[in-house]
Amino acid sequence: MKIILTLGAMLLSATLALAAEGDKPGKPPGGGDRPRGNPEEFFKKLDTNSDGAISKEEYLASPRAKENAERAEKGFAAKDKDKDGKLTKEEFLARPEGGRKPGEGGDRPGKKPEGDKKP
Repeated sequence: MKIILTLGAMLLSATLALAAEGDKPGKPPGGGDRPRGNPEEFFKKLDTNSDGAISKEEYLASPRAKENAERAEKGFAAKDKDKDGKLTKEEFLARPEGGRKPGEGGDRPGKKPEGDKKP
């Protein structure tokens, strides 16, 4: 009887651990490995000198920018609307030219809406 209770408790513990792992907040939809966080918090982390703006150096020092420096350079240039070499909070949080914020749901570019299917 003790063996059955012990095995049942172990099974219950493993099930709860797996369930808790699957419910972690911040994971992007689709099973990606990079969590999605609050953009305002991300701005604060990038603004290492707390001057209210992100310099190009601060932006390029981020872990994401280090993964692909060329892409980060282009991203910074696209966000820096007034070309002053720094991103204000408004520039950083602004919607990209495509109209939706990064990480916001919706169709992928090039994907036709459901109503446009041809028979």
